Amino acid sequence: MPYRVEMGVYLSTPKTEKASEDGENDKLRYGLSSMQGWRSTMEDAHAAHLDLDTSTSFFGVYDGHGGKVVSKFCAKYLHQQVLKHEAYLAGDLGTSLQKSFLRMDEMMCGQRGWRELAILGDKMNKVGSMIEGLIWSPRGGEANGHVNDWPSEEGPHSDFHGPTSGSTACVAIIRNNQLFVANAGDSRCVISRKGQAYNLSRDHKPDLEAEKDRIVKAGGFVQYGRVNGSLNLARAIGDMELKQNKSLPAEKQIVTANPDVNTVELCDDDEFLVIACDGIWDCMSSQQVVDYVQRQLNAETKLSVVCERVLDRCLAPSAGGEGCDNMTMILVQFKKPLNSGVSYNEQPVLLSPRV
Repeated sequence: MPYRVEMGVYLSTPKTEKASEDGENDKLRYGLSSMQGWRSTMEDAHAAHLDLDTSTSFFGVYDGHGGKVVSKFCAKYLHQQVLKHEAYLAGDLGTSLQKSFLRMDEMMCGQRGWRELAILGDKMNKVGSMIEGLIWSPRGGEANGHVNDWPSEEGPHSDFHGPTSGSTACVAIIRNNQLFVANAGDSRCVISRKGQAYNLSRDHKPDLEAEKDRIVKAGGFVQYGRVNGSLNLARAIGDMELKQNKSLPAEKQIVTANPDVNTVELCDDDEFLVIACDGIWDCMSSQQVVDYVQRQLNAETKLSVVCERVLDRCLAPSAGGEGCDNMTMILVQFKKPLNSGVSYNEQPVLLSPRV
């Protein structure tokens, strides 16, 4: 939860019920689990699509802050945008990922964005938003020579600048022997290669030199390790009040949804992938998670159960401090052989092992 924690955000006892699922195809298997924990609300969301198309799988973890609607919006729409983008159709998955992250902010603005967020929000908003959906009709179905899959709408919220809440996004796409990881925020993707943990994403904290430089140039400041003294993330989807510098592109705003994109050639030494929100990484290092998962896999075949055990291991015994955040984890295990007998010697673009 990136905003400052105030009194009243914790429950008297944690909610330890978990939402879990498993799935597999001929190339990989996955399990996931999420838990509200000590937080008064659940703001995490996730997406797992084994068959985004016939050769591609998609997994995403979205850690919301200031509300749940942006993480839920991303879980509902981000993979759809990746799939529809012309770069994806041309085989350029990295570009389609980057454009889709930025597209989330665009889609959440205006009357249409307001209505979609209202539907994903509390029940009080749903009635009003559905009525407005009946009253205010879409504006035009074509844009830039392409059929517009997100037509704008006229209505009382046409000048809506987008949500003040936000969400991290950490996404992994697996196609054949290629892995694409896109990340904005401090959720993290880690791969286990021969038992060694390698980070495939970088936590976007405001104190990082490149992040701080962008923040200051855009008119913001970093105080107590937080953007403008409030948000302890330098990149996120949403948080639109920190993206209002009209003279700068989306990539250079105080906070940006622009992701780092990393491409890895998978090999038979690659065992599994973990994507999780900072509720996990605050409690365990990348290598500790890999070691723990490996031990669990020796005796447990159901991957969601392994995820559930990680969540329970991270849960704090009492409210306050580490282990009190919402927690979400996706575990993806690669089936062998990955490369149909072909051996790859290339090292992936791995960011900081043993972290």
